[in-house]
Amino acid sequence: MNGLCTLSHIDRVKIRKRGTKGKHEGNSDDKDGEIRKRGRKGKHDGRSDDEDGEIRKRGKKGKHEDRSDEEDGEIRKRGRQGKDRRSDDEDDSKDRRRRDRNKDAKVDDGPRFQKLAEMQEGMTNLGKSGGVYIPPFKLARMMSEVQDKSSMEYQRMTWDALRKSINGLVNKVNATNIKNIIPELFAENLIRGRGLFCRSCMKSQMASPGFTDVFAALVAVVNTKFPEVGDLLLRRIILQLQRAYKRNDKPQLLAAVKFIAHLVNQQIVHELIALELLTTLLENPTDDSVEVVVGFVTECGSILQDLSPRGLHGIFERFRGILHEGEIDKRVQFLIEGLFALRKAKFQGHPAVRPELDLVELEDQLTHEVSLLDKIDPEISLDIFKLDPNFIENEKRYEDLKKTIIGDEFEEEEEEEEEEGGEDSDDEEDESSEEEDEEQMRIRDETETNLVNLRRTIYLTIMSSVDFEEAGHKLLKIKLEPGQEMELCIMLLE
Repeated sequence: MNGLCTLSHIDRVKIRKRGTKGKHEGNSDDKDGEIRKRGRKGKHDGRSDDEDGEIRKRGKKGKHEDRSDEEDGEIRKRGRQGKDRRSDDEDDSKDRRRRDRNKDAKVDDGPRFQKLAEMQEGMTNLGKSGGVYIPPFKLARMMSEVQDKSSMEYQRMTWDALRKSINGLVNKVNATNIKNIIPELFAENLIRGRGLFCRSCMKSQMASPGFTDVFAALVAVVNTKFPEVGDLLLRRIILQLQRAYKRNDKPQLLAAVKFIAHLVNQQIVHELIALELLTTLLENPTDDSVEVVVGFVTECGSILQDLSPRGLHGIFERFRGILHEGEIDKRVQFLIEGLFALRKAKFQGHPAVRPELDLVELEDQLTHEVSLLDKIDPEISLDIFKLDPNFIENEKRYEDLKKTIIGDEFEEEEEEEEEEGGEDSDDEEDESSEEEDEEQMRIRDETETNLVNLRRTIYLTIMSSVDFEEAGHKLLKIKLEPGQEMELCIMLLE
């Protein structure tokens, strides 16, 4: 180390000073000061201080350094009003050109846009009620005050009254008063309000699934007179089922499946739809899907056993395979085993239709069939008010149809009452005639054959007995006619 040439401390300080100076280490201090002044001035080092001050003032004004302060104020005001600096005349001409272009533009007259326009028009064209509650007496007074029966206000009032009446009747129906509700329901215009009726039935059934069989019986009676109502309800229920199945909405799926099961029991829906539904749910079995299927078969298994025994047997074979796989929960396996026991008992306790809800004859019922894979149009526009140009004519037609429907129902009820009364009178006549025949058939036995047979029976009973107790028990069992008790005493003495 001592042999090497090392730099002294003074040399190292000089090198550091040179590094801070950069490449201008050969320059003097005066030259370095001038370079720093030039760097501060930037590229305009050739200008004087007065010129630099003017440049800074221009920079504060921006790019509009040639304009005055008044011009700058006007520009700022225009900027607040918007980017458009045109005058009012220019704006008016622009609006005119835009309106002319909209007039010349072609509107798409497709069916989808027409339906949307009709729905929007129906939602906006509200009458006096406008969705606000109006007491019935006030609504009746308003309807009586309207002179033009075909006006939009009057049609809107009748539509609101129809909606409230249908909702009220559907909400208060049960197994005991359904026969009284049906004539009141037919008194309403179900052709105009078929969408309201279907929506009300579905909402009420969703709110109270325990009354599903009652709603199905109500729909069964309406379906005999208006098949389009039953078809519309079936399509909407199937659409609800498809949406619930895709969304994994179990409560909504259970409600839709139960409604379909009772519609199958009433034979409004074909049994093939039930088998298609069961096959779809059991294709990829899960705990929830198997539970839904068990509930469905419990509700309508009795009628499927009669209408399609082979199809029901295939469903139970699928259940058997699911049990053998053992991939589902224990609780669901117990549900399947309980269903097998119910099938073995021939679905006792779960009849297809209760006697008080069996209101329609099989030959009068109309059955609908809609596949689960079809594209379904729920016709939601029927739930919305629309102006009817032939309103008065349609109301008169339904009045005539209502008279025939309600008249037929009253005739059927009278016939049933007469048949019941005739059966009662026939029973009374039969009983009286039997009594007369018995009185006429009473024949006196002059040969005393019955008396001889009675004595023989008493003698053989006494002789075949082991002791007196056995004989007494056997003699008490002998049927004696009035007046024959003395013969028993005589035989005991003899």
